[in-house]
Amino acid sequence: MLVLGFDMTILNVALPTMARDLGASTGEQQWMADAYVVVFASLMLPAGLLGDRFGRRRMLIAGLGIFLAGSLVGALVDDVTPLIVARALMGVGGALVMPLAMAVLPSLFGPDERTKAVGAVSAASALGLPLGPIVGGWLLDHFWWGSVFLVNVPMAAIGIAACVFLLPETRDPASPKVDALSTALTAAGLSILIYAIIEAPNRGWGDPLVLGFFAASVILLALLVMRERRSARPMLDLSLLAQRGFLLNTLAATLVMFVLSGLMFVLPQYLQAVLGHDAFATGVRMLPMMGGLLIAAKGAQPLLAKFGARAVISAGLVALAFAAILGSRTSVDDGYGFTALWLSIAGLGFGFAVVPAMSAALGTLPRDRAGSGSGLLMTVRQVGSAIGIALLGSLLASAYSDRLDTSGLPHAAADVAGDSVVGAHVVAARLGDRALAASADASYIHGMDLVLLVSGIAALVTALLAAALLPNPKEAAPASEKDTDMAPASVDAGQ
Repeated sequence: MLVLGFDMTILNVALPTMARDLGASTGEQQWMADAYVVVFASLMLPAGLLGDRFGRRRMLIAGLGIFLAGSLVGALVDDVTPLIVARALMGVGGALVMPLAMAVLPSLFGPDERTKAVGAVSAASALGLPLGPIVGGWLLDHFWWGSVFLVNVPMAAIGIAACVFLLPETRDPASPKVDALSTALTAAGLSILIYAIIEAPNRGWGDPLVLGFFAASVILLALLVMRERRSARPMLDLSLLAQRGFLLNTLAATLVMFVLSGLMFVLPQYLQAVLGHDAFATGVRMLPMMGGLLIAAKGAQPLLAKFGARAVISAGLVALAFAAILGSRTSVDDGYGFTALWLSIAGLGFGFAVVPAMSAALGTLPRDRAGSGSGLLMTVRQVGSAIGIALLGSLLASAYSDRLDTSGLPHAAADVAGDSVVGAHVVAARLGDRALAASADASYIHGMDLVLLVSGIAALVTALLAAALLPNPKEAAPASEKDTDMAPASVDAGQ
């Protein structure tokens, strides 16, 4: 989880540098981020089943190996398309690692220890978040952008060694086989949906091709649900969604990831292109958010014991909403101090919302379906992240291009400037056009403020729904006792 958390933020810091060196548009930057997330989300359901059936430790090792290979490819390519392919390969590895790293916890720990275990795993992922910008920024200042992928290699190798020597094997021999057709429907439906959202600002939301893609994604995902409902032991276990605690906590964690992914997409470009910081300085300036997240990850347990999950999750979402709405007041004249303020609050809100929601959702899973259940949880969460990047990134691109003044520029230069704020600054530097740079900054901040406002409203609505609908501690207690009585999955301690 430390490896995946590290990779999540190191790419955000590297995106502006990669966009400049590779000439990537805003849409291509979205695909650099979303190629990983779409594959990640599409394959987590079958990955969870593979772990249940053939051994979670074995699949964890395989996932880390694939992630390592994808990182090597990403470090060596020099064009946008192969880089997106490398990110997709890393997504295959991440899809095996993420759900199975969570799935082993209900099998290895009882209810009294499970929250601590989830907190430790979440803290490992959270620790990777601040390390990514710092290490990534230093690497970008001293080496080429491919070094941000190369640094994953030793980390993944250490993870493989740890799994081999320290982790016992766990499995559910009665788990169903992976359904190739259902896997294909999941991957195709999600990929087409994300592609339509990314292309909509350029082509128009009413464009026939975009509408056709939206319709195709709905049909494919509907066929997936129909197929899974008829299966005796489905890959997409919809019966888990009938459990109120699992469904609502999963939705809470998903909407938090929607907000966070959009925020993390817009922030590095603001710090680098608009405020003029280099990659390392950008990483350092993202630390207030990571600091708030780490404080929340450590402090969540005492608050959960005193107030219950519903109150803590709702309060975390309110803090996240306040931070995003405060950030939406950013103007061209504001310096970094204002950004640091709302970033710190956002980190606290994220930590207090997502850790209790994840722990509560995992706590409702039967142990023999820990892999498939964790796969469903992480799939829904990552779909929220992918849609967050795509939808909020599209909103940013649309608002930026509509506000940008490119009058008087040659057609080619206007296209480059309209693609991204990074491209606009490159054009402005070549032409010595200060007015273009100022217009690009103002346009980007306008788009960023819209993204933050939408994110804040989404977090506030989620907070109200969580306060109204999440089970309270008394309601959750019987479910926990029921889980305690369930027979554990097969654990091959000798391995």
